[in-house]
Amino acid sequence: MTVPTTTKVALSPQEKQVLEGLAAGDSTADIARRLEIRHSTVGDFLKTARIKLHGACDSVAAVAAGFATGAIGRPPLLDPEAVFVSREQRELVPLIARGLSAEQVAAELKPPRPVADVRADARELLSSLGARNRCHLVTRAWQYRLLTEDRVSAWLG
Repeated sequence: MTVPTTTKVALSPQEKQVLEGLAAGDSTADIARRLEIRHSTVGDFLKTARIKLHGACDSVAAVAAGFATGAIGRPPLLDPEAVFVSREQRELVPLIARGLSAEQVAAELKPPRPVADVRADARELLSSLGARNRCHLVTRAWQYRLLTEDRVSAWLG
């Protein structure tokens, strides 16, 4: 199977700053304070960036698409052997990166798993990767090569 190549996406400097802040694990409120703009303006920049990034459904998917398309700089790679992530947790990474909720992730898994188990595995995954939130989880997963351009390109279409 050939994985489609993602096309480069050009974001405005402000859209890029917002997405990079999310990728670093910052909240939109933190980003607004740092950029000295209104919180609603951060939301507007994010909304436009999501549209440009193949219609990413939420912030998490926008960060993943941003890395895959080169719209934001990719984080430095880390040694994948330096972190232990169970098979169950690895299965969650691309689904979380697509922006799916715990309920949607549970239903997508083959075989489906209880939502409570998915939530517990997601919390453990955040902890194992040292991620502050789901957007930052995408960054850390990228660094440890649990998420790659090919994996993101497969669902970007």
